[in-house]
Amino acid sequence: MADRNIWPAAQPPPPGWLPAGADHPPVLPPGQPPRPVYREPHPIRTAPVLSGMGAALIWFAAFGFLAGDLLSYAWWTVLAAVTAWAVALVLTKLGDRGVATGVAIVAGLGLSIAMGFVTHRWVATLDWPLW
Repeated sequence: MADRNIWPAAQPPPPGWLPAGADHPPVLPPGQPPRPVYREPHPIRTAPVLSGMGAALIWFAAFGFLAGDLLSYAWWTVLAAVTAWAVALVLTKLGDRGVATGVAIVAGLGLSIAMGFVTHRWVATLDWPLW
């Protein structure tokens, strides 16, 4: 059997290595928390995000029903996404950031789905369907 290496216990650092007073925690005034607590001034909650997602879903459905073929569906979706992102930017500055987050999530998802259909048609027919 091979010899086992037995490592010595960790040695304390040499004198002067640690700054003065590092061997004990600093004393805080009474009533102070042990560390700072950072809180978001305007937290984003679940209900506003879901309401923003629902509003954007209705928005994209309304624009999608205007389309008659893939070309018009793609361009209507691009228009709906650009306007939804503009609304999300305004809501971020002036309104509820939770609603803006929901709108932006659905806008990105809706545009991704439309571009997925465009890409599928492009790959299947070797013809770019947007021009």
